[in-house]
Amino acid sequence: MTSNRLRRFCLIDVLKPAIAACLALSLVACQSTELTSTGLLPYARTSTPSTFLGEPEIRGASTLVLDYQSGRTLYADAEDGLRYPASLTKMMTLYLLFETIQSGKLSLGSELVVSENAAAQVPSKLGLKPGSTIRVADAAQALAVKSANDVATTIAENLGGSEPAFAAAMTAKARSLGMRHTNFANASGLPDPRQVSTARDMATLARALLSRFPAYAPMFSKTGFDYGGRHYTATNKLLGKVPGVDGLKTGYIRDSGFHLIATAKRGGRRILVVVMGGKTGRERDAYVTELIDRYLGAAPVVAYSDAASYSPGIAVE
Repeated sequence: MTSNRLRRFCLIDVLKPAIAACLALSLVACQSTELTSTGLLPYARTSTPSTFLGEPEIRGASTLVLDYQSGRTLYADAEDGLRYPASLTKMMTLYLLFETIQSGKLSLGSELVVSENAAAQVPSKLGLKPGSTIRVADAAQALAVKSANDVATTIAENLGGSEPAFAAAMTAKARSLGMRHTNFANASGLPDPRQVSTARDMATLARALLSRFPAYAPMFSKTGFDYGGRHYTATNKLLGKVPGVDGLKTGYIRDSGFHLIATAKRGGRRILVVVMGGKTGRERDAYVTELIDRYLGAAPVVAYSDAASYSPGIAVE
């Protein structure tokens, strides 16, 4: 009996290092799982979830023109009507990304991991592969220029732990910016009945994005960018064609119609133009151009770009 007990004790002593190693590996696994589930946004899991704000008008038209510096309304039509924001949504995705960089949790050189879910998103996309990575700088540029849905979901999952958690954080940030009629359900703007906003709220977001993060404003003025051996052309067709236009974001899904938020500067004055629900991209672009000419004066004969010296100089928050 004594001999058997002694052998058991000896066996335990021999196995102790292996047991300790297994426990250590289990602990690391638990920590990794926890890190993946929470992401980088401390408030993602506790933010207010998506709520129903009302039924947006299908392809409803809205227009809002603001003096950029003061925020004064120059022209408005159905600016508070509920609309599907489509890819204008990505302005908030970028807002939270830039905020995370500013906090020091990420840098432009950081790598974001692409999941199977992110890679499976429908176009517009870069065609990212599951398990691959993309630099934060490239991800931000891809949203600003190409409006890539796979990139939007990649950002959401890396920052929020999951896209629903990130969407809750987006909605919470919208409330803090005064966007009372906006609700986000995803990071891309792909169709979802809970994804709603207004022209006024989108203008508020655009001013907040550019005024708080002016260093990233040139990303929205590029007419194209290169990634993975391919060249991508900007979805904003006014860039480089309409004098003074230096941003900002387009959007389209079937139920939203064609959206464009444009910033333009002429003669030392900057305006922000929001047009939602255009029947075609060409019609939308023509209307935005008309509004820019109306409120900034006729375009100069020689086109110019002031994107390099762009400095909004106001603080919304």
